[in-house]
Amino acid sequence: MRIATFNVNGVNGRLEVLLRWLAEQEPDVVCLQELKAPQAKFPAAAIARAGYGAVWHGQSRWNGVAILARDTDPILTRRGLPGEPEEEQARYIEAAVRGVLIGCLYAPNGNPAPGPKFDYKLRWLDRLLSHATNLLEAGAPVVLAGDYNIIPDEIDVHKPERWRDDALFRPEVRQAFERLLAQGWTDAVRARHPRERIFTFWDYLRSAWQRDAGLRLDHLLLSPVVVDRLVDAGVDREVRGLDRASDHAPAWIEIAA
Repeated sequence: MRIATFNVNGVNGRLEVLLRWLAEQEPDVVCLQELKAPQAKFPAAAIARAGYGAVWHGQSRWNGVAILARDTDPILTRRGLPGEPEEEQARYIEAAVRGVLIGCLYAPNGNPAPGPKFDYKLRWLDRLLSHATNLLEAGAPVVLAGDYNIIPDEIDVHKPERWRDDALFRPEVRQAFERLLAQGWTDAVRARHPRERIFTFWDYLRSAWQRDAGLRLDHLLLSPVVVDRLVDAGVDREVRGLDRASDHAPAWIEIAA
C-alpha cells in the first residue's frame, strides 16, 4: 500500500501535473495540501475519472487539504483539529482508508518570525500535538502526512546557516517536531534513509531546483503499529521538474498490507 503526500500548490492550476503523477505512480492514498480552492471548486469529477475517491476541506485562494483513495472512497472522520473554531483555516482533514487512519495536514508557514503568524503556528502545532496524543492512545494504525512547514534537522536543508531565524527552522518548531517523535511517532523517510540528504521543496526563486538548494518540509509520521509494516519510503523528485510544477515533490511510503 503506497501512501503519498503532495503539496500541490493550487489543485486546479496544477491539475495536469497531479493527474499525470497519479497515472504514472498509482499511489493508493494521497494527501494533498495547499488546494487554494473553495469547497465547491475542488476538481472531484476529474479526480474520479482518474480512479480516485476524495474528501476535502477547501478554502478560497489559500490553504485547503484533501485525501484521495484509489478505487475506493475515503471515510471522512474529521475536518479541522479539535479546538479550532469553525472559521479557522482549512489545514487538517482525516479519513479511514483500507484500515488505516490518515491524517492530512498543512501546518502554517509562520513567517515572519517572531510575530503574530509565528505565534499562530505554535498554537496550531500545540493542537496537533494534543490530537496526535489521542490518536496514539486509541492504538489504531495511523499515518500523519503532510506539509509540516518544519525543517527537522540540518541534514534536511541546503545551507542551514541561512535558515536559523526562519519560522521553518527556528528552535520552537523543531522542538515541536521532536515532541511528536517523542510521543511515539516515526519519521518514515528518515527511518529508511537515516543519513541521506533528501529534499521535498525547492523554491521558484534563485534557481533553487537547478542548484538542488532544497528543504525537507513534507513528512509522513507513522504510529507504532504502522512502523512494523513499513517497507520503503522516498520522494518522487522528478515531479518537481515538470512543466508548471508545484514547488514541492510528492513524498511517499510503502507499507505491507
